[in-house]
Amino acid sequence: MNIVALLDSNVRKTPDKPFLRYAGQSITYAEIDAQSRRAATVFAAHGVQAGDRVAAMCFNTPGFVAAMLGAWRLGAVVVPINHKMQAPEVDYILAHAVVKLCVFDGDLTPIVTRLQTPVTLLSIGAASPGVASFDALLASAAPHDAPPPADDALAEILYTSGTTGRPKGCLLSHRSVCIAAMTSALALSMHRDERTLMAMPLWHSSPLNNWMLGTLYVGGTVILLREYHPLHFLQAAQDERATLYFGAPVSYLLPLQMKIDVAAFDLSSVRAWIYGGGPIGADTARQLAALYRSDRFYQVFGMTETGPSGTVLYPEEQIAKAGSIGRVATPGVDMRVVREDGADAGPGEIGEIWLKADSTMQGYLDNDAATREVLRDGWYRSGDLVRRDADGFLFVVDRTKDMIITGGENVYSKEVEDVLAAHPDIQDAAVIGRPHDQWGETVVAVLVAKPGTQPDPEAIKAFVAERLARYKVPREFVMRDALPRTPTGKLMKHVLRSDVT
Repeated sequence: MNIVALLDSNVRKTPDKPFLRYAGQSITYAEIDAQSRRAATVFAAHGVQAGDRVAAMCFNTPGFVAAMLGAWRLGAVVVPINHKMQAPEVDYILAHAVVKLCVFDGDLTPIVTRLQTPVTLLSIGAASPGVASFDALLASAAPHDAPPPADDALAEILYTSGTTGRPKGCLLSHRSVCIAAMTSALALSMHRDERTLMAMPLWHSSPLNNWMLGTLYVGGTVILLREYHPLHFLQAAQDERATLYFGAPVSYLLPLQMKIDVAAFDLSSVRAWIYGGGPIGADTARQLAALYRSDRFYQVFGMTETGPSGTVLYPEEQIAKAGSIGRVATPGVDMRVVREDGADAGPGEIGEIWLKADSTMQGYLDNDAATREVLRDGWYRSGDLVRRDADGFLFVVDRTKDMIITGGENVYSKEVEDVLAAHPDIQDAAVIGRPHDQWGETVVAVLVAKPGTQPDPEAIKAFVAERLARYKVPREFVMRDALPRTPTGKLMKHVLRSDVT
């Protein structure tokens, strides 16, 4: 099972059916197939061979999809890059993954011109001075014809940050990616008439593997929004007669914050409203049900390392078990909740979620120690600590990984702390998450100034913003004379959380 063979199968079945809808236009399965074959030719002409890494830093556009499919058709490995990142973050990924070629949206030229890593560049969409246009090359290229890659060939390197402060590259094979797509399709009963609205960025593992490729798996149609906007999201759901939508909880709440009249839109076609990146409470669940006039909300829980695959909280459980991530794993996925002593946790007990799935990564790129730490006898140790209630439902109580989830984005504290520590006026820094009704959490920095200095929060914010994506930049800065530490020097973040949050 591989992504290229999956596309080829659908082309044979329904060549004239729309695979993509974008800006009111359709791109059929046959047309995206032709584009993928021409894209493979473009990449090959620039020296890309099977096994080479092709990075893609784009918005949700047909060009992004054609580039990924073309790379896979050539046997290359796709490295999706968060378009919100700043140049130093992008440079690290390009160098670490040994990227041969990078396609990027022309509107991201200001970031790309600051890159230091030598890599072949092609622009999608808007022109980028001195860079060849992928679109122009695609239009004139001949189709590339080659056998599909092997099922166990590497398909993706998806980057997820770690407690060391440097992102880790998750290695996912074609088979793993296809199984992640299949698992989602089964869990949400996806079908060939599915019209999946994609407003969340495709460089995220769940939008890409679960929902776009899940729709490809069943032969449905993907509706692309270049980027999420509360009004455009509602308009597209109505006008395109979307049947399924996945987004962070905040994407459902922003229309309310912007005082958009959700009731003015006909959203009756949507059979599944899916959210992930953090649970919601009972009051919010009721609010969303009333706002969207629907009782068909699902919460999904998983992680990049598992494909992602994990658990689902189903519509009938949303109110009674609000805040839970579900009771059982999705089809084809096994789960344990393991106490510190290695025994399975019972009702009322706390344990770490372990998952076993064929969609799980092969490991972390060039990081055997980190791979051994999380993969044990086929099980992935998530680092998420949960409590089982009397009915078996799971509630996240803590994360052993020092991570903040804000608006569905993962922010690892150490990465932000390392940047703060480089500021000339800061002696010590800690980054924590404060609960937030709409965003899940917001990033807070607790700082100790160097003697004789008076750090300016706005200057510090600008300093961080030049080095990290905007969503990682602390929204609040709290000054302290010292940070609470153990006698061995370990930072006691639980003390900070109780003090600051």
